[in-house]
Amino acid sequence: MSEETPIKAVQVKLVLLGEAAVGKSSLVLRFCQGDFNENTSPTIGAAFLTQKCRLENRIVKFEIWDTAGQERFHSLAPMYYRNAQAAVVVYDITKAASLEKAKAWVKELQRQANANIVIALVGNKVDLVSDSTTKPTEPTKVKTEENEEETEDNEVDAEEGEEEETTPSPAEENTSDDIRQVPTAEAEAYAKESGLLFFEASAKTGHNVGEIFTEIAKTIPFDTISPKPTTTSSGNNRRSTNNNENNNVNLGDNQQAKKGGCC
Repeated sequence: MSEETPIKAVQVKLVLLGEAAVGKSSLVLRFCQGDFNENTSPTIGAAFLTQKCRLENRIVKFEIWDTAGQERFHSLAPMYYRNAQAAVVVYDITKAASLEKAKAWVKELQRQANANIVIALVGNKVDLVSDSTTKPTEPTKVKTEENEEETEDNEVDAEEGEEEETTPSPAEENTSDDIRQVPTAEAEAYAKESGLLFFEASAKTGHNVGEIFTEIAKTIPFDTISPKPTTTSSGNNRRSTNNNENNNVNLGDNQQAKKGGCC
């Protein structure tokens, strides 16, 4: 019985673009390491990371360029999105101006980048709004014998305190809704009109982060990706590149890809 031929990973260059402080680096950190840092430093120039995504019939190795959002680094962007097969354009759902900047990036990509590039528009920071549809990653309490008794006690306490409960004021109810400046429908309609993938996500909670990259991996037209040369000199170059990767912030190669999805 012959052994199964190992599946070779397909390398895909992906670039992240967007205004400063929208959470690009946090999204990448969540995707590659499953982590979140409240005090992420601004990216200078660009950061390079890798992560593998396993689909049913192939493994995709994302080579991710996380670009700086400050305007002074804008002129460097073409160097990073040139020959990219995918792009994630990020905006902050609490800042309307960041969506306008994202639209400008989309126009630039459609005008100057690879003709077959897959672009995903991502609204980050949905954890800041109260809509229940944005909280699927909230941990569910497992029902056990120990917490059943605790639940009964809590129910009694709740009944005793029902008369003391007060209805929240309209101002309190609308506080988190007021934080959102970009309606989901507006951004989704723009994405559909422009032929983009669309997601709202949270780097903080992890909501939809893996789905972004999985959907990109499924959408890329792999028949347009030219295989890299396998000559001896190319092999030496590849080993040199790998050594260089290890000198960068490479969080993905140490993570074992799960079947049927990313991370």
